[in-house]
Amino acid sequence: MSSDETPNVPTPRNSREAVREKAQRVHAQQSRARLMRRIIIGAVAIAAVGAIGTAVTLAVSSQVSKPRLTPTGMQSDGVVVTDIEAFASSQEVPSTPDPDATDAGATATPTPSPTTSEKVDIHVYVDYLSPDAGKFERANARQLAGWITEGAVTVSYHPVALLTASSNGTKFSLRSAAAAACVATHSPEQFYAFNHDLLDDQPEVGSDGFSDEDLANLALAVGVDNSKAVRSCIEDGDFVGWAKEATTRALEGPLAGSDDLVLSAAPMIVANGEAYVGALDDPAEFSQFVLSVASDASRETPSPTPSASSTPAP
Repeated sequence: MSSDETPNVPTPRNSREAVREKAQRVHAQQSRARLMRRIIIGAVAIAAVGAIGTAVTLAVSSQVSKPRLTPTGMQSDGVVVTDIEAFASSQEVPSTPDPDATDAGATATPTPSPTTSEKVDIHVYVDYLSPDAGKFERANARQLAGWITEGAVTVSYHPVALLTASSNGTKFSLRSAAAAACVATHSPEQFYAFNHDLLDDQPEVGSDGFSDEDLANLALAVGVDNSKAVRSCIEDGDFVGWAKEATTRALEGPLAGSDDLVLSAAPMIVANGEAYVGALDDPAEFSQFVLSVASDASRETPSPTPSASSTPAP
């Protein structure tokens, strides 16, 4: 006896076709998912490559559009000091103190100036963080100023950066050299005073040093002309690149006025091509060195010879 409630069970053939169709649908869905993943990954990769390319292009364009700035008024990366008025106006330029005078009120002993027909050519390489550079400046600044005033010597200061890594990452040595170049470019008459103040009142090695704002304020304190340009130059780091390159050139040599000297320390003082190796804080010893160099130059200067038309004396 049949019943209407008998379940409608598919035949084996229909069952296989249903499984096959379901498998095909699943496969199609998986294929579409894989395709979408590939498309998304490709799009992300293209976007990343594009972003990197854009960044590189912008960086290169920035370097190309911002030319390397070079200070003006320099010779062989040095500033030739011809005007010490700003320095002398704030403090008298006295004779070099007698090294034997220990009393604060002792009378200064005049130091003889180099006396030759040709000026002694002195180059002073300074790192504004170097304690020895400060020591030399404090001992000899007034003596050098006196010689410059008398026309006995030419003095060139060369800012270099040997102690860039000695200021807690602030690169004071490099920034101060660049700041000196800013003053030399925009207010050369005040360079000597600015250079002297940087060396006379130095930050300690291992400290942060002065900020760019501090350096700009120091430049304004010595009375620079065109103060807006000087401040902008210092705070924007216009000559930082030049300071790096000037230091490299000094390390590779030869130093200005010499045949084979290279920068080995700061300060390094070269007179008529000869390096000073005496005490940095002894102005009498330095004076003797310069006098010796001047004497050598005088001996090397040929004596005038009579012309062919001269009539011998009877």
